[in-house]
Amino acid sequence: MHSVTINAKRPHMIKTVLRLLVAVIGVLALVLALRLWADPTAVAPKLGLTGLGALGAATLRADVAGFFAAAGLLAVAGALRDDRRLLTAPALMIALALAGRLLTLAQAGVTPDQVPPMTLEAVLLVILVAGRRAFATR
Repeated sequence: MHSVTINAKRPHMIKTVLRLLVAVIGVLALVLALRLWADPTAVAPKLGLTGLGALGAATLRADVAGFFAAAGLLAVAGALRDDRRLLTAPALMIALALAGRLLTLAQAGVTPDQVPPMTLEAVLLVILVAGRRAFATR
């Protein structure tokens, strides 16, 4: 009888861990967006980018920071509200980013600096999809 009680609590525990992981992903994405908005030319080289002139800085703020801000806000909101629908867009965004990396891999070949971001995106995608499956529908 005791094992039934433990097994009944397991899905709730997994969902709680997923909500925490999704929230952490969202917060980290928001931190990156804020760092890009504050000083895009300092952060960009760490991402393999350069922001040349005002247009480059504006593009980093608009396109790159906007990507991370949108994904982060939706992930945090989905985790806080326990709403799977809010994870659809961040999961799709990460999946498309990973697809772009795979396209580059197919065209240019593998380089060691490509592996860590692809691995990270794959892990993020798994967590977001798992969260989407585990969270409630509102």
